[in-house]
Amino acid sequence: MLLGGFGHGQQRSLQIRPRAAKAGDNVRRGMSPLAHYVVETLVTLAAIVALSVLVLAGARRAGMGKSGGPLELVGRLPLDARRAVYLVRVGPTVYVVGASEAGIAKLGEVAPELVDANREGNTDVASATSFREVLSRAFGKSR
Repeated sequence: MLLGGFGHGQQRSLQIRPRAAKAGDNVRRGMSPLAHYVVETLVTLAAIVALSVLVLAGARRAGMGKSGGPLELVGRLPLDARRAVYLVRVGPTVYVVGASEAGIAKLGEVAPELVDANREGNTDVASATSFREVLSRAFGKSR
């Protein structure tokens, strides 16, 4: 005797019919599952990158990441990969600061006039002559 409510000698076969694909299903005709996975991953990655760019642009417009005080980095001289000397303006004072893997140390101060003159293109305040004048003096021609 067979279990399941069927009579003696009666057998029933189950037929499985494929259901029709709906619009919300992830069935893509003509695309392998691997290709579907790669396309879905690339679309997700592109959406994440676009969202990140929008968030960063919005943060910049909001003023995040900008200095908001009297502190200004005037100059930087890299000594090697992990050591550098910085000129930092705090209000009217310009400090010379050394930075290394051991930390940051104040090395001294510089006159603000020297820094301002160097930023305008003159390397020495006392001799603010043009290159043309120096060249003409070197070859003995006077103006």
